[in-house]
Amino acid sequence: MYLELKNVSKSFGEKEVVKDLSLSLPKGELLCLLGASGCGKTTTLKMISGFLKADKGQILIDGHDITELDPEKRPVSTVFQSYALFPHMTVLENVIYGLKFQGIKKKKAREMGMEYLKIVDMEEYAGFSIGEISGGQQQRVALVRSLITKPKVLLLDEPLSNLDAKLRVKMREEIREIQKKYEITMVFVTHDQEEAMVLGDKIAIMDQGKLIQIG
Repeated sequence: MYLELKNVSKSFGEKEVVKDLSLSLPKGELLCLLGASGCGKTTTLKMISGFLKADKGQILIDGHDITELDPEKRPVSTVFQSYALFPHMTVLENVIYGLKFQGIKKKKAREMGMEYLKIVDMEEYAGFSIGEISGGQQQRVALVRSLITKPKVLLLDEPLSNLDAKLRVKMREEIREIQKKYEITMVFVTHDQEEAMVLGDKIAIMDQGKLIQIG
């Protein structure tokens, strides 16, 4: 298995938010983590990304134990609900931001950035500031900014919840298309059953920190 969580737990004070969670995902599949607010799905995502340390258990990607690694050393990228884009940078600067940590020269990074913007039909907006583009366009920028660093696992935390219904459906299709085309291993967090059904190769249902069902 490409991504493995083995008996992972996390508590905040007395409250155990994730309880002894084990799941695995083959390479190139999309797993939807489905459940109501507060069921532990975002906490699980943050433990995979390293933004939260697991209290116990193991997390492996491609056979390597990443449980103790800092977030920036993990082969993982995250698309947040809020997109977390830099308002003082252009669209292109946002997209290529992560490449400077990989030692990629500016000229090469800009070329790569334009290639990735083409994937989501956004190349003509390369010089725009983030405030000048719509919510759906910001979502696309956040997606390719995460893809460009070629992560082994891409994590998405309810990334479509700020969009209107029509745009959500369109973005769902786009994400699925990109995921299939580039065979990206993805974990997608949602509380929307329909979204999980449309997107997921597998759906894992969580309730009160436990994995109830996967299939």
